[in-house]
Amino acid sequence: MPKNKSSEHETALAVSKSGCDLINDPQLNKGTAFSLRERDDFGLHGLLPPKCASMETQVYRIMENYYRKSDPLEKFIFLTSLQDRNETLFYRILLDNLESMTPIIYTPTVGLACQQFGHIFRRSRGMYFSPEDRGKIRTLMDNWPQDDVDIIVVTDGSRILGLGDLGANGMGIPIGKLSLYIACGGIHPSRTLPVMIDVGTNNTDLLNDSLYLGINQTRLRGEAYYELMDEFMQAVNDRWPGILVQFEDFSNDHAFALLDRYRDNYLCFNDDIQGTGSVALAGLICALRETGGNLGDQKIVFFGAGTAAIGIANMVAAGIMEDSGISLDKARRCFWFLDSNGLVSTKRGDNLAEHKLPYARNEEWLPDLLAVVKKVKPTVLMGLSGQPQSFNEAVLSEMARHVERPIIFALSNPTSKAECNAEQAYAWTEGRAIFASGSPFDPVEYKGKVYIPGQGNNMYIFPGVGLGASLCGARKITDSMFYIAAKTLASRITREKLAQGNVFPELNRIRQITESIASAVIRLAYDQGLATEPKSDDILKFIQSKMYHPVYKEYIKA
Repeated sequence: MPKNKSSEHETALAVSKSGCDLINDPQLNKGTAFSLRERDDFGLHGLLPPKCASMETQVYRIMENYYRKSDPLEKFIFLTSLQDRNETLFYRILLDNLESMTPIIYTPTVGLACQQFGHIFRRSRGMYFSPEDRGKIRTLMDNWPQDDVDIIVVTDGSRILGLGDLGANGMGIPIGKLSLYIACGGIHPSRTLPVMIDVGTNNTDLLNDSLYLGINQTRLRGEAYYELMDEFMQAVNDRWPGILVQFEDFSNDHAFALLDRYRDNYLCFNDDIQGTGSVALAGLICALRETGGNLGDQKIVFFGAGTAAIGIANMVAAGIMEDSGISLDKARRCFWFLDSNGLVSTKRGDNLAEHKLPYARNEEWLPDLLAVVKKVKPTVLMGLSGQPQSFNEAVLSEMARHVERPIIFALSNPTSKAECNAEQAYAWTEGRAIFASGSPFDPVEYKGKVYIPGQGNNMYIFPGVGLGASLCGARKITDSMFYIAAKTLASRITREKLAQGNVFPELNRIRQITESIASAVIRLAYDQGLATEPKSDDILKFIQSKMYHPVYKEYIKA
């Protein structure tokens, strides 16, 4: 497409910077890997140690120092510092060690990094906009040096993972998500932009913290909030026409409203709603291959009724309708939701939030999870509450009492917020549970069998959807794109993985998975009449030609 004309496989790059300016540019810096010819041509002699090192030597040095650090937050800071000085080397190491490093650069460690953001801050990444910038956001966007940007991840910091309102500290989420876009989806680092819409925070600890970097006021509310977001969306699409905007970690009161407000007019999606729904549906499809039965036969209890839970229910309902040919209303009868006040029921006597109304049961109110499990006898238990240890022994034992292979998805992030851990899920169901979580857990041995729990990580889904939609110039992103992404992901699981209890494929295959999902999304966009770019004869080959690979290129004088 026009904004992605050049192939990332070109071996030489024309560079206009030299000397310290070149070394201090993290997107161009090679450090000790600059060749003798490059040191001659770009005035680097005397600015670097004399030995020219290979990337392999640099990787060895970085990993040696990385493994010296035992604390996850220190590892996070170490990798962030590397990213700040040499992006190519950072992404090489991340791609080679994705399974072990994803929990460091994203969940669960990114949650702690966000909590400590102002205290561990080293270098600014991305852009910040606040109510003080009203009327001039478009002008401020010209301060960003890149004229070709494909993907923005934006948050207002109001609901960071399961940690709640972290204000401007939430900037760690867009930064982390875009690192995954680059590593897993092959988006070029220069074509990504993390954004924080800083509308204040209601977190008094942050407001009283002298090192907090956000505006020191309570959250902007009402129409003024939406006017600021309208200005941002208009400005960003004027600066970079056709850009993809991914909404991340917005609170329930704004997440659904923003998605509905913009989804038909801009290329955008909400990863917490649509991405989470897609990856959970993929996991559920795979779990049913082990348990037997159809989606429409399941009784699914959701503990939590926020953006992620509703997103999963919407996606599973779409799957039920396709599999069974039933109406949406009938598909929704497979679900029971609990929030902080118990069963979401029309007979509860309180005013339900709008996003909960389609799933409210017209039946007797029940006060807690155990009461619902005893009455409903669900086959699937989804945890999206942010309430740690809420899937206790009584709840999981009751699940195992009435179903042979209970499906237990404890999806709250970070690890400290998980409804149960893997060991508990297997022990309290006598090893019969099919378990997945939002944050990673180590393999578990129970009665002589080793179980490998799956992680329902959105990184399986959003890089492929974003890459595909961007490459074909889609006018908008539809729920059906996430549905086809879920089915594509589910098709990649092996029988060996399922036998070990894992309903998700290996992370080391993530680029192949991304290519498959992007290809499916592109084909669907053409089928739906949403693609604006000419169709390639070989879509998969086209995708591969556009993917960024973290290798050093030969530099020549511009």
